Amino acid sequence: MAATAMFVEVLVVGIGFLTALGILGAAIAGPHNSRQLTALASTPLAAGSALAFAYALGILIDRVADTVLTPVRRRLRSQSFPTSVAYARARIALAEIPALAVRADYARSRLRICRGWMLDSILLTLATDLALWRYPVEHRPLLLITATVLGTAAAVGFYLSWHTITATGYHKLAVQTVPPQQPAPAPQSP
Repeated sequence: MAATAMFVEVLVVGIGFLTALGILGAAIAGPHNSRQLTALASTPLAAGSALAFAYALGILIDRVADTVLTPVRRRLRSQSFPTSVAYARARIALAEIPALAVRADYARSRLRICRGWMLDSILLTLATDLALWRYPVEHRPLLLITATVLGTAAAVGFYLSWHTITATGYHKLAVQTVPPQQPAPAPQSP
């Protein structure tokens, strides 16, 4: 079950990134060339290749997002666990409680999607803005402002969601696995 969930998470993140790359490619190619490429992109072979490529891109984006957010993640973890060893022990203890492990897996699934879509939102916004500049559209300034504001709000929203899920996850892990004589520290807000 966990492997299937991770496959879906990576695919969801990868599809967002592939969509952004498609918009970026169309913006770079321009209106005339994009119309000519549409026939090639609508074949079953292209769809299958796109799905496989989206999965691979999802892995890449997940790793990049994790690397970008590592300093923040480590700071959040240190608020609930004084050492990496304490954190590792808590993870092992959690694995011995199946009901809690399932909930923790679900939380990790949500945070992986949030951190990946934080980057996807940024690229989608940039690609959409470039496409709006490149294609003849009415109300270009309004569309550019709208796309930029919505894209920025989405990226910030995904970051804040990731931050909250991560901080809460560490706090819950500490509370659920620390022996009763040691109180766990409370999480701090972003």
